[in-house]
Amino acid sequence: MPKTVEISIQCFHCGEDCNHNDIVIEDKNFCCDGCKTVYQILNQNGLCTYYDITKQPGINQKVKVRESKFAFLDDDTIKDALTTFKDTTSTHITLYLPQIHCSSCLWLLENLHQLNNSIVTTKVNFPKKEVDVVFNHQTISLRQVVELLTSIGYEPYISLNNLKQAPNTVSKSKIYKLGVAGFCFANIMLLSFPDYFGIDASDKKLIQLFRYLNVVLALPVFFYSASEFYISAYKSLKHRFLNIDAPIVLSIIITFSRSLYEVFTGIGVGYFDSMSGIVFFMLIGRVLQDKTYQQLNFERDYTSYFPIAVTRVKEDKEETVVLPDIQLNDTLLIHNSELIPADGILTRGKALIDYSFVNGESIPVEKEMGEIVYAGGKQLGSNIEILVIKEVAQSYLTKLWNKTEANNAQNRYQEKSFVHILSQYFTWIIFTVALLGGLYWFLHDASKMWNVISAVLIVVCPCALLLSNTFTNGHILRILSKNNLYLRNAQTIEDIANVDTIVFDKTGTLTTGEYNDIVYTGKPLTNNIKQKIASLAAQSLHPISRGIVQWANINSKIKVSAYKEYVGKGIEGFAGEDFIALGKKSFVCGEADESTDASVVYVAIEQQLIGKFTFKNHYREGVEKVINKLKSKYQLAVLSGDNSSEKNYLQKLLGFTASISFNQQPEDKLNGVKRLQAKGKKVMMLGDGLNDGAALQQANVGIAITDNTNNFTPASDAIFDGNNFNKLHSLIRLCKFNKQIVLTAFVVSILYNIVGVSITLSGNMQPLVAAILMPISSISILLLTFGLAQIGAKYFKLDKRK
Repeated sequence: MPKTVEISIQCFHCGEDCNHNDIVIEDKNFCCDGCKTVYQILNQNGLCTYYDITKQPGINQKVKVRESKFAFLDDDTIKDALTTFKDTTSTHITLYLPQIHCSSCLWLLENLHQLNNSIVTTKVNFPKKEVDVVFNHQTISLRQVVELLTSIGYEPYISLNNLKQAPNTVSKSKIYKLGVAGFCFANIMLLSFPDYFGIDASDKKLIQLFRYLNVVLALPVFFYSASEFYISAYKSLKHRFLNIDAPIVLSIIITFSRSLYEVFTGIGVGYFDSMSGIVFFMLIGRVLQDKTYQQLNFERDYTSYFPIAVTRVKEDKEETVVLPDIQLNDTLLIHNSELIPADGILTRGKALIDYSFVNGESIPVEKEMGEIVYAGGKQLGSNIEILVIKEVAQSYLTKLWNKTEANNAQNRYQEKSFVHILSQYFTWIIFTVALLGGLYWFLHDASKMWNVISAVLIVVCPCALLLSNTFTNGHILRILSKNNLYLRNAQTIEDIANVDTIVFDKTGTLTTGEYNDIVYTGKPLTNNIKQKIASLAAQSLHPISRGIVQWANINSKIKVSAYKEYVGKGIEGFAGEDFIALGKKSFVCGEADESTDASVVYVAIEQQLIGKFTFKNHYREGVEKVINKLKSKYQLAVLSGDNSSEKNYLQKLLGFTASISFNQQPEDKLNGVKRLQAKGKKVMMLGDGLNDGAALQQANVGIAITDNTNNFTPASDAIFDGNNFNKLHSLIRLCKFNKQIVLTAFVVSILYNIVGVSITLSGNMQPLVAAILMPISSISILLLTFGLAQIGAKYFKLDKRK
């Protein structure tokens, strides 16, 4: 008998399976009324080009947004906090839209004015998934703008953090300094050509004019552009520490002073070109570093996770209240999929709370009236009401976060880069060589003494070391970001290279956080029985029930009647003519429950046990391969808030010397990292949730794992896309290779300095030679570091093209 092939019909808007829904308009199929509505809105406004640019570009609209969700945007305080600019008629606002993913999104959002002519302009920042909206507030409100975006599938993500956080951008002053340095450097080089190549004596007045113009052009470089290095050097000296900028500043001051002396005494052209060139190149490196990670925020805390406002019930009336205004004994209405903003007592409804992002427990917790619920959990069931027993700022989660921030404010940047340590020795070597050279010429020809001392301080400059470090770090940062590992700053590269212990969270870090691995054991199931089990499970919002539906992989459903859900026990009902129960063993068939750490759901038909589903976390692709490579070189550990159902597997995977702990609260994880550090270990912590936030901040390197780098992640030193977890070992090796590149470039710069010093100490260093040697040295260092970084990326198979 030939097999029947079922043709999958995809939604014209979002591309999801239509599941045999008969929602058709103009021969176009839709999976839900939401997707159909978005299509109708676009079609009515002549914006169906949206579907021509990218196939099925829309976002699924099955989840409906309640009408009052954005009522808080009518509050003037909130509107003012979110507004970036406002005049008599127009308001400017920047909104984060995590749904942006393709060119169709960009086209539609930049044509938003065609949906409502009160929208003046929209500009999309694709990498940051943000849109800048200018609208006429006399004819449309901020709330209506947000509701318009939501109606077409682009609901803005607005959190409590929006009320206090400034955007993370490259410093404009640094850009201005770079521009000034570049302009002056180019013109000084141009005006110095006559001195480089010689000019007739009859044009001496012209030569002197050019030299004075060079002085004028050098002034803004010396006093403005180079201030970046003065400030850094001053701060290091204030803490009795010589960083790499200290000898750089000394070299700039000596070069500028010597050049002024030569020009105004008429004995030479000076070294203004070299000074401005050094400042220009070093500023380029720093701007490139800032640009690499500007689109990400590494300082996110619980406020980035919480909404701006919630619904408060007062005298049987609902009102919107911002989180800072929540008070003790307030009654809050929490809707489906909303976060609980404060610790409270459940006073109405049954709660099914997902605490996975707070404590790492992968199974939602069921709560009855009278029980305490904690801030940070997400309500998965129907609406509930809670009585606030602690304000937002006093909740357990907030207290833990603030305690960790206070502890880490003083130790986060105590580590000193090896480049700064090298620069200390380099500085003293410069002084020693200059003094010895000066002493020699003082005894043999005193007229050359000061020329030699100043020339040594100019030529023997640690600029090559700084340039090699800055540009290598910048290029390595870009390679890492192309592989979806985004670092807070360049120092994190070195910190990663220095770690000797790696600690993992389990749920959401080693695993995807979803129950993709489901094993059924028992009597064989026919397709009809599978269909009935899936139909019953589909009535529940519990993640385990949804997992069973996904496991069955059957689209068509059977009518379910007499459905009941018993919190903490299971579900039951008639699927067709069969009475089916899913849940604990004692619930489905009356037998005693078995003791097990695994998540198990039993199945009974007509009160006869037929089998059970065992749920296992789905480990990320390449986990075993990565762990096997890491455990030979690093001490490994697991600190998980989940149960110990997979302890044996993890112990075998990580090795029997690895420390593995389960049921860890956030404070337990924090203390676990502290204990390792007390033993002298350099700890890298990888986690994904707020429950890992304290440990991530305490660790020498904290890496937040996420399946979408634009989604919320706790404060960390790095953000890593979990889909690239199989590259973790190679990325760590590249960070180690970074140090070798800088040291190689440093050796080359020392060879350059040896040549420069030998010429200088002989008293024969000419301006032309210095002008040629210093740019050649800088450019050769840049080419060397770029080439070695590319070789390293290819060797570690990280040369991903975007």
